[in-house]
Amino acid sequence: MHKVTCFSRKLFVTAALLGASLLSLPTHAESNTTWQQVRQAGVLRCGAAASAPWVMRDPKTGNYSGLFPDLCRQFGEQVLKVKVEFADTSWDNIVAGLQSGKWDVSLSLNDTPERRQSISFTSPVVDYSVDFVYNKNNPRLPKKITSLADIDKPEYTFAVMSGTAQDKAISSVLKRAKIMRLPGFDETRLSLMSKRADFLADDSMSNTLLLRAHPDWATAFTPNPLLAKQSINFGVRKDIPAADLAQFDQFIKAKQASGDVKKMSDAGVDLALAQK
Repeated sequence: MHKVTCFSRKLFVTAALLGASLLSLPTHAESNTTWQQVRQAGVLRCGAAASAPWVMRDPKTGNYSGLFPDLCRQFGEQVLKVKVEFADTSWDNIVAGLQSGKWDVSLSLNDTPERRQSISFTSPVVDYSVDFVYNKNNPRLPKKITSLADIDKPEYTFAVMSGTAQDKAISSVLKRAKIMRLPGFDETRLSLMSKRADFLADDSMSNTLLLRAHPDWATAFTPNPLLAKQSINFGVRKDIPAADLAQFDQFIKAKQASGDVKKMSDAGVDLALAQK
C-alpha cells in the first residue's frame, strides 16, 4: 500500500508540473509578439532617415520632429506606454536595419513592391506622387499647361535627382523632352532657379515646400492621372503578428479621422521652411 501511495503521489506531482508548464505556454507565446517585446524592453525604437518635412533632425539637439516622428512618439507613449527612441540611419540602410532588429519600425517609407519583398507596411499615412514645379514667368513655357503633351517637347529640360523614384517615373512618360539627372536635392533646385532647367520633377510634398518658399515665381503642374502614385507608411518587420499590425493601423486611422495627421503635417511644413 505504501508503494502505491508513493507512486500515486509522484504521478500527481508530475501531472501538476506538466499542467503548469502547459498553462505557461500561451503567456510565453504572447510575450513573443512585436508589441509585447517592446513593452518588455520598455522602449519603442524608431529608425529615422531625414526627409523634410516628414522626418527632420535638429543638428544641435539631435531631437526629431515632423509627422512620422510625432506619430511614432505618440504611438509608443500613448498606446504601448513605453518611452520612444530614434535611431539615426540612412536611406540605404533603413530597410536592412529593420530586418536585422536594430529598430522596431521604420519611418516614412514609400510602399513599393520591391520593399514588400523584404518588409511589411502599415496602412497609408499620407499620399505620394510626382509633379512638376516651374517658373510661371518663364517666357519659353506655354501660358497654360493642361497635359504632359504640352511640355514633353525637345526644347524643354526637366531636372530630377538621379536614381530616385522620381527619375524612374518621368523616364517612363517623357519621350521627347531632355532629362537633366543631378546627384542631389539642392542641385535640382538650383538648376531650376538658375534657369538651366525648365521644370523640376519631385515628389509633391517636396515641391510644396518650394512653392511655399518662392510664391513670387514658383507654380506647379500636376499630371492627371497622378504620376507614380504611392503611399508613405511606417515599415514593420515581415513577422509582425496581424493583431499587432491592426493595432498600429487603428491608431493611424484614428489620428487621420481626428485631423491630427493634417495638423502635424502642416506643422512639419512650417518648421521645414523656418529652418531654411
